[in-house]
Amino acid sequence: MKTYQAVTLAVITGFGLGAAAVEGLRAQAQPPAYYVAMNQVNDRDHYLNDFASKMTPLIISGGGQFIVRGGQAKALEGEPPKSRIVIIHFDNMDKLMAWYKSPKVADLQKIGDKYATINSFAVEGAAK
Repeated sequence: MKTYQAVTLAVITGFGLGAAAVEGLRAQAQPPAYYVAMNQVNDRDHYLNDFASKMTPLIISGGGQFIVRGGQAKALEGEPPKSRIVIIHFDNMDKLMAWYKSPKVADLQKIGDKYATINSFAVEGAAK
């Protein structure tokens, strides 16, 4: 009876370790993803108060991390962008798209469209 219990425990432990290893490998295989937006803001106060302040918690709860959040752009070649630049890091494209396609984000985008022309795209980062 003790042998049966030991074998059962070993199988369960092996299965758990194997599942954790597979998930770890899967996570490593997916490169990070970035949401990049160039927002031409036409009503700064409403954009910040009615849109950006409400979008921030959705970004964070969706796993996003701000890299750039409207900072000043300095031209190195050509003209600097006139628009507000936003870059948000996500662990992978799946997480980025899950955040972006959520109903709360879609509803909030309609509000953002009232106060800015938003041009955005998603791009995979370099794999580590």
